[in-house]
Amino acid sequence: MILHTIDWIIAAICLLICFLPALAFGKRSGKSTSEFFAGGRSVPWWLAGISLVATTFSSDTPNLVANIVRTQGVAGNWQWWAFTLTGVATVFFYARLWRRSGVLTDLEFYELRYSGRSATAVRGFRAVYLGLLFNCMIMATVNLAACKIASVLFGMNRWQTLAIVGTLNVVFAAHSGLWGVLVIDMVQFFIKMGAVIAAAYFAVELPQVGGLSGLVTKVSALRGPGGLHYLNVLPDFTNNWDLALAIFIIPLTVQWWSVWYPGAEPGGGSYVAQRMLASKSEKDSLGGVLFFNLAHYILRPWPWILVALASLIVYPTLEDIHKAFPNVDPSLIGPDIAFPAMLRFLPAGWIGLMVGGLIAANSSTILSHLNWGASYLVHDFYRRFLRRTETEKHYVLMARLATVLLFVLSSALVFVLQTAQEAFYLILQVGAGTGLLYLLRWFWWRINGWCEVAAMLSSFFISLVFFILKRQGTVFSTDYQLIFTVICTTIFWVATAYLGPQTDKQTLIDFYKKVQPFGPGWKAIHVISGVSDEELATWKKTDNIPLSMMGWVTGTVLIWSALFTVGNFLYGRMNYGWGLLAVSVVSGSILISVVRKLWR
Repeated sequence: MILHTIDWIIAAICLLICFLPALAFGKRSGKSTSEFFAGGRSVPWWLAGISLVATTFSSDTPNLVANIVRTQGVAGNWQWWAFTLTGVATVFFYARLWRRSGVLTDLEFYELRYSGRSATAVRGFRAVYLGLLFNCMIMATVNLAACKIASVLFGMNRWQTLAIVGTLNVVFAAHSGLWGVLVIDMVQFFIKMGAVIAAAYFAVELPQVGGLSGLVTKVSALRGPGGLHYLNVLPDFTNNWDLALAIFIIPLTVQWWSVWYPGAEPGGGSYVAQRMLASKSEKDSLGGVLFFNLAHYILRPWPWILVALASLIVYPTLEDIHKAFPNVDPSLIGPDIAFPAMLRFLPAGWIGLMVGGLIAANSSTILSHLNWGASYLVHDFYRRFLRRTETEKHYVLMARLATVLLFVLSSALVFVLQTAQEAFYLILQVGAGTGLLYLLRWFWWRINGWCEVAAMLSSFFISLVFFILKRQGTVFSTDYQLIFTVICTTIFWVATAYLGPQTDKQTLIDFYKKVQPFGPGWKAIHVISGVSDEELATWKKTDNIPLSMMGWVTGTVLIWSALFTVGNFLYGRMNYGWGLLAVSVVSGSILISVVRKLWR
């Protein structure tokens, strides 16, 4: 692809607009770890929400969607659309609890909720397991996508791409802390949305595609494996049951509550918890996560989907992509490379915006993961277990060094992975079975720190066994692996809840008074806590569980109905579109009323 002078100018302007404001936060972030990792707990809801949307809009996300659409059709996206249930539940049931806990990181929660060696063990273990190993895997998938895009657009090798994005991301993540990340995310969100909408428009308007009507007509005539209809937003339950089970039934019945996945963790966690903890109030915590889920599922998917559908017409097979880009490393050729392959049709000027947008997409995600991962390694491991009495400046320095380390290690993993979907399934499998524990630990006093250790170790080793069997030629379907892992992991941690050492009663009482969890799971602790029935009644009025349930249901209905309203209008199915729009308006009105009452 040839970039003209105007493209380089526009790309440079995008980068300057994104990154220059972050330089102003270097001094502030260096004051303390609270400023570096939590923004001084003064982040407004709208900034927290936009930052989360930008973070989950990474350079690998359009590639992943292209991979899904080309192999499983539009309906394949239910594998991540199902996480709507998780995200909206976090808004109405967990955001306030996280903010009340007052911890700096979600791992600090463990020593607030549990006691004894199990509390310190699980905090230290997850600091390394998530902050280093799991986090590096996620960043590797993002940078793998960046390498594929750079290979298609510029013919660059992996190491060249990693050197460029690494220098940019590490410098700003280490210098500006969370406030710099938030400001960069805010600007990048608008650049990225403009870029992908432009990519979708020019892809659909290609002569061989023929506009939206041509796209729908031509893709409708195509058939994928097993007679797959690419356009359908629901799978074929009659003729392709196995696919429907894997991409729709399992995600909606099992996956959303049982799997720990970054950005959609059951009960909130990782950088979602970081934004909730950094919010300046419970109201801002709730509002930020709500805005994130609305924008995440409604605003962004269809530009990616349109480009993926157009690629089926322009590049029917992977061989067609390889012929169009003969100099691209053959190991990088996969269904996920279809998205960057479609960018060759952008006109001058728009290519520059897309380049700036793709760099922004990579940076917004990597910056958040570097800051979040460094918070685990420094605050929850180094400071907690190795050097407990150093100055704040010392810990900030270690955070900056940890930022560099994380990027170097994640870059090494880029040379191991092949496709975005491969990494997506790997992350789902490793986190399978732990989600129910993360949902219930707020509402059942009997869950202890050893439950978390049992859940993590069992899911990891079961995933390892499946991986070894696959290498030896014994392959199980991903849905079978997921269900088996969920069942075994749940049995292990529930048994540990009853048979393992219990959490110290005073720790449970202190947690109960501080966080004010609701439900019958804390009845035994309420009896010995000294909290009066009048005070408990006040807690119930504040949380209002029936109202929160209504918010969860209407929020989920709003997101899905609005998502498919857009899709049906794009497909030209106007009757369905108007009907779903009416559902969106009604559910949205109820949701606004619920949120206002909860905020009061």
